[in-house]
Amino acid sequence: MRLTRIFVSAALAPDTEQLLPRSASDHLLKVLRLRPGAELTLFDGRGGEYAARLISAARGAARIAVGEQSPIERESPLAVTLLQGLARGERMDLIVQKATELGARAIVPLLTERSVVRLDASQTAKRLAHWQAIAIGACEQCGRNRLPQIGPLTELSRVGELQLAGARLVLEPNGRETLPGAIAGCTEVALLIGPEGGLSDAEVEAALDDDFVPCRLGPRVLRAETAPLAALAALQLLAGDLGR
Repeated sequence: MRLTRIFVSAALAPDTEQLLPRSASDHLLKVLRLRPGAELTLFDGRGGEYAARLISAARGAARIAVGEQSPIERESPLAVTLLQGLARGERMDLIVQKATELGARAIVPLLTERSVVRLDASQTAKRLAHWQAIAIGACEQCGRNRLPQIGPLTELSRVGELQLAGARLVLEPNGRETLPGAIAGCTEVALLIGPEGGLSDAEVEAALDDDFVPCRLGPRVLRAETAPLAALAALQLLAGDLGR
């Protein structure tokens, strides 16, 4: 039986006890209805995972005994930074969740000409925290022990200022390259994808000036929430760990 996995932001160490935060405690005690003695797996995002056991649930707070660390990692050898045009509501949530499951190392939401969503500073902070929580949940589910970096919210015109390594790809229906040719021999990829409505011609030209290579994904035009997931799956199959 698969053990429940919980992310803990504080550094973990073997043979210690950990009081889980309220949200994690509520999930274990109220949603999963676990009782003292239940076995768990904990991870803190610093690498590896820890065997653990629920030892008490006084006043709704879960206290955990932390056991042996396993150095197991499930990170892909292909480091992908997803530069995603900001999509609306649940579409962006889905992208963050599934991109995490598909091994993206970083997800950078972009403001573009055709982005429907516009956020002020307060809204941006809340959305980034919301997406980080979604990524944590996806890591708990899929087995990753390291969290992808989420953000910062970036103007597309400033992508050239980001620290991007390896191949730079922008998805375009009529791109001159295919993914296999564009990433041959690469271990790092920056993947740029537009929002609903795609990138404008001017934005594509600006991306080309920043050394992005226009790549086609196939003969069909994919929706904003489909394109990044299809591209990530293809990249992981070509140069990552999908199917291995």
